[in-house]
Amino acid sequence: MTDSAPRPFRIDIPQAELDELNSRIAAARWPDELPDVGWSYGMPVSYLKGLAEYWRTGFDWRTQEAALNEHPQFLADVDGQQVHFLHVRSPEPGALPLVMTHGWPVSFVEFLEVIGPLTDPRAHGGDPADAFHLVIPSMPGFGFSGPTRRAGDSSTEKYTHVVAGLMELLGYDRYGAQGGDVGSFVSPGLGRLVPERVVGVHMNGPITLPSWEYGGEYEKEGDDFGDADRERYAAMTGEGMTERLGYASIQSTRPQTLAFGLHDSPVGLLAWIADLFHQWSNPAVELPEDAVDRDALLTNVTIYWLTQTLASSARLYKESQEWGAELPVSGVPTGIALFPGDHTVRAIAERRHKVVHWSEFDRGGHFAAMEAPDLLVADVRDFFRKIR
Repeated sequence: MTDSAPRPFRIDIPQAELDELNSRIAAARWPDELPDVGWSYGMPVSYLKGLAEYWRTGFDWRTQEAALNEHPQFLADVDGQQVHFLHVRSPEPGALPLVMTHGWPVSFVEFLEVIGPLTDPRAHGGDPADAFHLVIPSMPGFGFSGPTRRAGDSSTEKYTHVVAGLMELLGYDRYGAQGGDVGSFVSPGLGRLVPERVVGVHMNGPITLPSWEYGGEYEKEGDDFGDADRERYAAMTGEGMTERLGYASIQSTRPQTLAFGLHDSPVGLLAWIADLFHQWSNPAVELPEDAVDRDALLTNVTIYWLTQTLASSARLYKESQEWGAELPVSGVPTGIALFPGDHTVRAIAERRHKVVHWSEFDRGGHFAAMEAPDLLVADVRDFFRKIR
């Protein structure tokens, strides 16, 4: 497959697929659950039954589909991979191109609330000098990009090459990069791969695992830690994090085995993803829909179901080699925004990136673009304003 020019794309799911989804939800077999254990054993049946019933009877995919189609969408073939992406150009002629890369278990839906303020700040009470042209791809193996077909194509390293190729295909030779979670590997990866093109990298809550070179030893990693770094490092390496990362242990070892249940049962898929939102969103809130809009959460889950890409998206945990690796510093100016629930260690981040901007917030969470879009927008503007 050779690179191809972008071709327009619109989401148009056949009604038969929606009817089948609703039938499968209605026919779900529910497990028993222990009394009075809350979320400590995982997703409570009593909670999920209500969310699944709303998905079946209250959630309106056609409304969400129409809203998604309000944004210009395209498909292109890049570096052997079909890529779905939004390309939303600003009305401001001096706008800076910005590629925003999502994480897991989300999709391009993660960024819907920031598109308007970032592309058209004049219409949202901002300074038109802060405008961006946005490129928001669905990572290979996610959503409407379709499943990956070769081993290695679901790695963060491969994602970086595909995104760089997409930006080149679109004719952008100078741009910024933003992302969290998986995007916090892809965005700085672009800075290392094409530093002459990337003017700056902004990340929310980048993952700062201790490098395997040091065996994750606190004493060796922590000599230059301040009090906040020591606290975050302890949270990141403690027993609580082991539980939070249980899903990653499975996906990094047996993703194909997991996929059978999640591809066959929409309720199973909903439980798997909603539980991740519960664990990784703002720790001050009780339920997933207290952190993110319920319809946005279900739109995200529905896309995974309809495109049958849970298996290929989860493979990134097995195929990526960058997590905890020692990587060269790109020299590209980097901004970091830290939201509640993330444990980015500043000392480690500053060893791996040229950090020139650091912000901490007391509202929002790991899914910052969905949980606190106003704060993320303001921080992205503040960072890039210095380096445009």
